[in-house]
Amino acid sequence: MSVIVVCGATATGKSNLAIAVAQHLNGEIVNADSMQIYRGMDIGTAKLSIDERQGIRHHLLDVLDINQDATVAWYQELARAAIADIESRGKCAIVVGGTGLYIKSILDELNFPDTNPVIREKLEKELKDFGIDTLFQRLEKLDPAAALAIDRENARRVVRALEVIEITGQPFTANLPREASTRYPDAQQFGLVMDREKLSERIHERVDQMWEQGFVDEVDRLLEEGITGSRTAQLALGYSQIIAYRKGLMSEEAAREDTKRATRQYARRQEVWFSRDQRITWISPIQPSFEVLLAHLERVKFGQ
Repeated sequence: MSVIVVCGATATGKSNLAIAVAQHLNGEIVNADSMQIYRGMDIGTAKLSIDERQGIRHHLLDVLDINQDATVAWYQELARAAIADIESRGKCAIVVGGTGLYIKSILDELNFPDTNPVIREKLEKELKDFGIDTLFQRLEKLDPAAALAIDRENARRVVRALEVIEITGQPFTANLPREASTRYPDAQQFGLVMDREKLSERIHERVDQMWEQGFVDEVDRLLEEGITGSRTAQLALGYSQIIAYRKGLMSEEAAREDTKRATRQYARRQEVWFSRDQRITWISPIQPSFEVLLAHLERVKFGQ
């Protein structure tokens, strides 16, 4: 069985669909959400609980502490190793998540150069002296596609994108191949797509539910564990807003509403990123998406 990918914007129902597919195909799931890799970041990342996983084994969940930072190369190595392990046991690997660059790093051979200490130091100094907005505006001019895919608040990734551009003389996204998968040529990708208004409603409801589940308490615990010492984890959607609330920079209600706004913006960036990959078969969550996915797999299997 080829690798199956379930991708799309946040709140479209990827996790539940992946569970259903894994149950049907005797599969295991490989996480491709850049924030669900962190231990303790559960409510705000919509991480499935043990019970919600329904006995399906999940890989690359809870593998880093909040004070650790991840790289695409690190993720690529672990994800491919997980897929090899799953397949060695005769099972189907199902990659699920909304971090497009992580998914692409699994499927394709990325050509990012090693870091250049001189360029990196210069960009880090500019970040300190002028702030993230200045660097992000530069990224928007040099590589609009990368600016759509990268959260402007994620300084580490903005700096890395600018570093790659300066080293190679090419846009950051020029290093992302768009041809057929070179690592897993038979991989089947399925994207969940939803009407913008309906998706906004689901995001609104999800954020409210996170608050009711104790999101603020979760962030309080992570503050005690040192989340503000991380360059990555503290910038996650919702977490950064609650941290700002706890610092007295906004009210709790403002933090909740800003989380909704930022999540809607993130969903739009995800849609743009995934729309560029012509290999994705799109499914609407309001359709019987599980049946549509299986029917597509059957057609591929029999060469129809």
